Amino acid sequence: MLLIQLLGIMLYPWMEPSPGGRALFGAFGLLILGGALRVVRRSPSLTWLGLVLAVVVVSLSVIDAITPHPGLPIAIAVVESVFYFYATGGLIAYMLRDWVATTDELFAAGATFTLLAWAFAYAYAACEAIHPGSFSAPINPNGPRTWMELLYLSVAVLSSVGLSDILPVTGMARALVILESFAGVMYIALVVSRLIGLTMLGRDRT
Repeated sequence: MLLIQLLGIMLYPWMEPSPGGRALFGAFGLLILGGALRVVRRSPSLTWLGLVLAVVVVSLSVIDAITPHPGLPIAIAVVESVFYFYATGGLIAYMLRDWVATTDELFAAGATFTLLAWAFAYAYAACEAIHPGSFSAPINPNGPRTWMELLYLSVAVLSSVGLSDILPVTGMARALVILESFAGVMYIALVVSRLIGLTMLGRDRT
């Protein structure tokens, strides 16, 4: 899952500009969705709910491709955001269910970070679709933000390295950024630090 999403980060800039690339972007998005669903199946979370959310996303995407409607991109972004938040919760539950830090859980920590970044990026996309102009940038400040720009903002905020050059300018956009900033700090403080502590404890025992 982690490798798929890191590959996506490298491929997205090449996919967005052309119609063919956007079609490939959609197909790759379904691949990431499938990987996230597989992650949920391995976690203690409710698999059926993750499956329902994934089916809704795919169904809405197909409908939007056949008969586009202005409200469909908003619905798709909202459901995808909910799905990725759900997958994030499932992975966190997986990492917290025992007191042994395995290699699999260390990779899960990275995958959880990317899932959370995707979840907020889709939340930003929904916000931008509902209130156009919610995010601004030095280049084409009044234009719609691309997926890569919103994902870039999400990773920058979640990792606490700053706001990047994409800026929230409406109240709702700023509220989402605040929530992601809080989520990023708490993820490092509560989940990652716990895994590091358990890893060091395991080494001391050996």
